[in-house]
Amino acid sequence: MTRHIPGLHRESGNGSDELEGVFLVRVDRAFYRWHPTRPFYLLRFAVLEPKQHRGHSLAGRIYCTPKALWRLSWFLRDFAYNNDLLGRDELDEKALLGLQGIVRVSHTVLNGHCFLNFDGFAPADDWEEFAPSTNQEVSHDL
Repeated sequence: MTRHIPGLHRESGNGSDELEGVFLVRVDRAFYRWHPTRPFYLLRFAVLEPKQHRGHSLAGRIYCTPKALWRLSWFLRDFAYNNDLLGRDELDEKALLGLQGIVRVSHTVLNGHCFLNFDGFAPADDWEEFAPSTNQEVSHDL
């Protein structure tokens, strides 16, 4: 006997995997992962704002391939990474910890796996421009 159960094929997450939108974040962890064709940095961000999402974390990859270096450079510049190290083409994982900035995230499902996309970055000082209005109801339709 077979039964049809709607939604059974979808993975259930702990809620933090489903966060999408614009967040003020702090870098909690950064690890370089070598791969023969697509090396990447695995980053975990702690959400600082909006307040209803404080305590959640976001984890994703920023690739280090020649075609993807523009995104890594964008992230480093907007999160105020050390200019001296950047000028020498050096990335120190310890220097990344604690950096703050704004990140826009979305999700993509590919072959049944859900991946977090970093769609954009901005300096933390610009948070007031991106912050949801406190007088209006927060909309989750971004």
